[in-house]
Amino acid sequence: MSRPRIAITGVTREWDGQPRVGVNANYVRAVLAAGGLPIIFVPELSCEQTIELFGECDGLLLTGGEDVDPCHYGATPHPKLGMVDPRRDVNELALVAEARARDLPILGICRGIQLCNVAFGGTLVQDLASERPSDVSHDSPSSRDVRSHPVTLTEASRLAEILGVTSFHANSFHHQAVDRVGAGLVATAVAPDEVIEGLESADPHEWIVAVQWHPEELALQPESADLKLFAALITAARRS
Repeated sequence: MSRPRIAITGVTREWDGQPRVGVNANYVRAVLAAGGLPIIFVPELSCEQTIELFGECDGLLLTGGEDVDPCHYGATPHPKLGMVDPRRDVNELALVAEARARDLPILGICRGIQLCNVAFGGTLVQDLASERPSDVSHDSPSSRDVRSHPVTLTEASRLAEILGVTSFHANSFHHQAVDRVGAGLVATAVAPDEVIEGLESADPHEWIVAVQWHPEELALQPESADLKLFAALITAARRS
């Protein structure tokens, strides 16, 4: 059986004084370990080129990175808004729409949960520290593979069924978060301060799962359940 081809959204960054494109290698490693074939999509592609290439894919992985431009959810930029990439926003919103039109599975991670929520008409908290301060460490100074705070999952949710638990500790590196949940999505995981940590489609026939933590950094650890998220994406992509 051929491996499902998974579109992984990438970034454009300045490294050593030169613009370069790429993606955190742990996304690629997690998709490979789960049995998928990763294909990296970068903001340098036009929206038309992005959709053309996506025609060869079986699933979508929305990765972490820049803030989503608040113009996409009708908000004024907050003083603490971070870097945005308009090309990436446009391409990824188009990818979500195309994946839904083709009934392909979508897994969102960190920025990915935020982008997915915006694609469904939801809004974002632009800066947790100033807008919703709490004792929960959402932007942990620790290593990316260190679990920093607890997360509670809704029983019988797709997310709980995939991970096989209803509570665990997540690694967390974000300053934005889901605010108003978009129509057609439901929150199925929360932190102790009620910050949303997981979303999924309200329609059980539509495979959309998105998380605020970074399972790609934990997926290859012994006895970690996080690889199950990528395995579930690959399984859904095979069905597609």
